[in-house]
Parts: sequence; C-alpha cells; structure tokens
Amino acid sequence: MARLEIEIRLRLGDFDLRIDEAAELTGVTALLGPSGSGKRTLLRIIAGLERRASGHIHYAGEAWQQPTRHLPAWRRGATLLFQDVRLFPHLNVAGNLAYAAKRANPERPGPDQAEVVGALELEDLLERQAQSLSGGEAQRVAIGRALLARPRLLLMDEPLAALDLDRRARLLDQIAGLPARFGIPVLYVTHAIEEVARVADRTILMSHGRWTAQDETSVILERLDLPDFTGGGATGALLRATVAGQIPEFALTRLSIGSQQISVPAVTQAVGSEVRLRVRARDVALATRRPESTSIRNVLEARILSVDTENDSAYAEVLLDMDGHHLRARVTRASASELGLITGQPVFALVKSIALDGRPIAGEV
Repeated sequence: MARLEIEIRLRLGDFDLRIDEAAELTGVTALLGPSGSGKRTLLRIIAGLERRASGHIHYAGEAWQQPTRHLPAWRRGATLLFQDVRLFPHLNVAGNLAYAAKRANPERPGPDQAEVVGALELEDLLERQAQSLSGGEAQRVAIGRALLARPRLLLMDEPLAALDLDRRARLLDQIAGLPARFGIPVLYVTHAIEEVARVADRTILMSHGRWTAQDETSVILERLDLPDFTGGGATGALLRATVAGQIPEFALTRLSIGSQQISVPAVTQAVGSEVRLRVRARDVALATRRPESTSIRNVLEARILSVDTENDSAYAEVLLDMDGHHLRARVTRASASELGLITGQPVFALVKSIALDGRPIAGEV
C-alpha cells in the first residue's frame, strides 16, 4: 500500500482541475468519470508529463512535485500505459520487452522477463513483429513492457477501449491479478462501470475536475447519492463468491455466497477459486415467501437493511443483507407498498442466472 497525496491546480481554457485529496493505493484503484472530467489530465500530472499544473504531489513519502521542484517523469517510477500501445514497430515482441528491461532502474525491485512473459501468456508471441499483433496481443505486450520498466505505480489510461468484449474480458482478468502477483499498485482510468466492477478494489469518482467520492468499489456501487455514476439502472452490488462446482449438463457453475449457493452460466475457474459478481438492482426481484414452480433458479434468503423510495418516480431501492453480503433490489413503489417492505424484514431475493451471464471474474478481490 502506498499513499498518494495530491494538491493540484490546472486551468485549461474553460476547464478547471482542482484536487486536494489523498488515497491509499493498493491493488487496482479505478479512476471513474465521464469524458471531460479530467481523468486523463490527472494521470498525466501524476506521471510527470504535464508541467503546467501547480501544487504538490507526494507518493509513498516522496515529493514528486512541489512549487519549486518538479521531479521528471523518468525519476518518478510511475509508468503510464496509453490507449494506443506505442510498441516499436521495427522490433519483435522480445525486442520490445528487452528495450524496457535494459532501461529500467536497477535500484528498484521488479519482475524479470520470464515472470512477465508467463503472467501475460506471451510465450508464443516473442518472435512476432509488433505490427502483426492483434489489438489484445499488442496490449498484453504493452503491459509486459510497462512491468519490465520496474514501476512503483502503474498508470493505465483506458487500455481496453479499442478491444472487443472477449479480448477485454481476458485482459481485465490479467490486470486484476497484477498487483498481487508483482506488488505494484495500479491506477486504472475508465468511464465504464463494468470494468470497474471487474477489476477495481477501490474506486475514485471524478466529475468536472474534482474528486467527488472514493471508497471500496463494493461501497461505491451501492450508493444512491451518486446518480451520475451509479444512479438509476446502474445501481447494484458487488458479491464475493467461491466456485463450488460445475453442472456440465446444463453449462452452469455453482457459486457459494456465505452459506447459500447460486448458479450462473459456466465459468472456467477451478473449484475453490474466488469470483466477483456485479448484480444490478434491476435484475433482483423480492418475495415475502419462498416461491415455487418458477424459472428463476437463484432464490436467496436475505434481510432488508433499508428501503429508499423515489417520490418523484415509480421506484424504490431496497438494500439487503445476506450474512454480511449486500445485494440491492430495484422495485416499484407500488410493489414495496403491497409487500409491506420495511427495515429488518426477512425476504427472498430472486436473481435470474441469465442476468449474471459474463459477470463472474476470477482473481484476487
């Protein structure tokens, strides 16, 4: 864990970036916000690539920027991974990796090439020329090159924006495992809440050049007071689960959540592996009695923690507890009234397996 302290000001035309915050960076920290919120600018400032900003930056006790001193990018050890991978086209994959390794600071600890190649599954790519790689392959090589630079902090600027869903999912799993495997915190910029749910241990929200909130990702996703990020159809919860077994005849996987189990479309992780599920509130229904003869396979015992009604709309948000695991349900106010939903009431939460398709993610969470 490393502490990042920022007191920065930067005005560019009509855009005004003002941040006076601190964050403990461990694992993957997402920097989430809409386009134009200042995420990319802040990343460049932290990396040392934007000299027009004034103020202070301290990382892990070291002054990276002060009013009279600006530590150059190459001395900070904050490696920035851009959207466009910027591999050297005249070198093959092995050459691109070797270039970074040769120029890494020998005084900083870091992985060797064999570790990086194995972690990112680059063995079959080493002799390939950079221009022959697919988008996903090139991004994996770029991540490998960044790791071999022996960074103290890895900065990622929407690295998956140009990839299709399948390649994005595979890389997200690999990114999620980087901090635990190599001991390097990751600050991950994105505007996609699905990516945040898949990889981020903590999340910082940005809007109009300001930090508006920061907390554990599971807490951020449950909050109702952040409508620009998690309001309406985006509200939900992040569930931690363990692979309990496979149901091959129906292409399903059984997951344990505390003492209860659910089934989801099959995942490949081994029994005992931890997975993370983002469950949207709109995909959860409630019943006051256990239902029978229904197509919904996942029926979970829960207790109501709170009922928040939206008086200017048709909806109510219900926060549920399942032995320490939280879940949200978004129902109509009419349903909440007819069921008599109140705090402390035991209920059954119903979640369609199909609503969880593609959402389980393996890795350290």
